[in-house]
Amino acid sequence: MIKLLHVDDDTDILEIARISLEFSGDIEVVQCSSGEEALAAVAEFIPDVFLLDVMMPGMTGPKTLEELRKLPGLAEVPAIFMTARANADEHKELWDVGALEVISKPFDPMSLSQQIKAVLANRLTKDLA
Repeated sequence: MIKLLHVDDDTDILEIARISLEFSGDIEVVQCSSGEEALAAVAEFIPDVFLLDVMMPGMTGPKTLEELRKLPGLAEVPAIFMTARANADEHKELWDVGALEVISKPFDPMSLSQQIKAVLANRLTKDLA
């Protein structure tokens, strides 16, 4: 079972992603609507992967990742960002702050869980090489 922490300020995105991810049957999802909520949630839920919206009021996705990485046991948790901005410069900035992947919004709910599993499998393969 993959434990995933999803952070997004859009309730519709949260709902669609939750249904999509939980439908796979092997992803446990905890969702938060802000970076601050995410920081509180990890006190009781240690995820295998972060799925973070980039643009959120208050604490952005990259800032949320920065703060999560400071907490014990979370420095190496892989991060995947979701963004409506599809330009190469922003994607490069996200990879520079530690993203394994950047998923463009709108995303395909039918393939979201497979995308995440593929990213994690690719990382595992690289780590073993």
